[in-house]
Amino acid sequence: MAVETKTYLETLEKSLYDLVTETSTNLPKDVRRAIKAAKEAENAGTRAAMSLDTITNNIVMAEDNVSPICQDTGLPTFKVYTPVGVNQLEIKAAIKKAIVATTADAKLRPNAVDSLTGKNSGDNLGDGLPVIKFEQWENDYITIKLILKGGGCENKNIQYSLPCELEGLGRAGRDLDGIRKCILHSVWQAQGQGCSAGFIGVGIGGDRSSGYDLAKEQLFRAVDDVNSNEDLAKLEDYIVKTSNTFGVGTMGFGGEATLLGCKIGVMHRIPASFYVSVAYNCWAYRRMAIDINPETGEIINWHYQDGEKITFRDEEQTASSDGKVVELTAPITEEQIRELKVGDVVKITGRMYTGRDAIHHHLMSHDAPVDLNGQIIYHCGPVMAKDEAGNWTVKAAGPTTSIREEPYQGDIMKKFGIRAVIGKGGMGPKTLAALKEHGGVYLNAIGGAAQYYADCIKGVDGVDLMEFGIPEAMWHLNVQDFTAVVTMDSHGNSLHADVEKSSLDKLALHAERVF
Repeated sequence: MAVETKTYLETLEKSLYDLVTETSTNLPKDVRRAIKAAKEAENAGTRAAMSLDTITNNIVMAEDNVSPICQDTGLPTFKVYTPVGVNQLEIKAAIKKAIVATTADAKLRPNAVDSLTGKNSGDNLGDGLPVIKFEQWENDYITIKLILKGGGCENKNIQYSLPCELEGLGRAGRDLDGIRKCILHSVWQAQGQGCSAGFIGVGIGGDRSSGYDLAKEQLFRAVDDVNSNEDLAKLEDYIVKTSNTFGVGTMGFGGEATLLGCKIGVMHRIPASFYVSVAYNCWAYRRMAIDINPETGEIINWHYQDGEKITFRDEEQTASSDGKVVELTAPITEEQIRELKVGDVVKITGRMYTGRDAIHHHLMSHDAPVDLNGQIIYHCGPVMAKDEAGNWTVKAAGPTTSIREEPYQGDIMKKFGIRAVIGKGGMGPKTLAALKEHGGVYLNAIGGAAQYYADCIKGVDGVDLMEFGIPEAMWHLNVQDFTAVVTMDSHGNSLHADVEKSSLDKLALHAERVF
């Protein structure tokens, strides 16, 4: 009996390892079809079309390399359904072992950080992590669902308490039309910071915590399913179609695709509270589910595998014609920066340095470990691995959301002479003013394109401040033809501010009652 139990647990751990790896590296069929439709609907020769080319290329590379689609592999969240009598403690232990193993194999980035000390555990385990929620059912098999939802899209989650006043839409009351307004506003406020075009799950009712749980649960629904509630089915369809008239577009560059899917759930509430909770998910919609034999631990079925699988191989690529292409090598002069304009495409060869939240906070009160004059800071927390010789290699390296660095960025650029910042989603007025005063530029890379950008990194020349953990350390990267778009220049222009304003005007067109 002991031998049989050991075999079951080993098989279960292997099944969970495969689930985590597949979720991180291979987008499901339904998500691929949605991205394919967005690409076909986009206007050729635009920044949005170029972004979608990069996204689809990245999907292929992640599958081929069996490496993370996006470097931010998020906070692993499992929903486990078990028959009565199944040992849930064994499943929980097996999940933790699979998380440790996939982190060690660079399928996950170490993301578990102590909230009080800031120390990274290094293996994605910690107090309350990973998140595992169990539910018993009458079926005779185990189903385990997993979603990897990165911080960029998680930070664009939003919750509304009705009635409320909404920018562009006015009053939202406690009815279906008020719900409609909240959901439209949730899509608009995400802009490009959540790596649009995205997907949303919506929870109507409950309390603050159960409403968010319901919203995230909707993200496990298939993109092409139809809500069993007729009113909600109509609302889901309306939200997608209407959101795609806002002009936010892929990465917030403008364009035809802003939202790829909307799924809405509803639960009862108490009379005093009426919440509409929205869980926003980026285009890198990494969720998967498996059915497991409770006797053997083997996978007996993979979910989200119905229909045609879009490979994105051998597709024609669309070059951007929105602006000129400029080649840069650091150190960069102020004169070179002043020549750049919003819309220009930049290709960087040479050195750049990563810097996220911990680095920016550190540099406000400390000297830099390297000379940053004329250099480039990349808002990136890469997935790293060591080869057999002990050298660091980059497994995934897309941009993180830049707006978190808004309190620091302008001051740090002026303090150290930094000329360019690369990230995603844009930054705010303080940074824009500093770019104009100092002679700096903000470059928007394609969010989620972690394999595409890892391929541009030809070597790791060093690392500083490893005490902050792998994602937050300052990595010295040697890059070639690293492509990004100028979205904030040294002349006071911001594509992000322009798109936000124009999309607000379009949002306001939907203030009148519909439902």
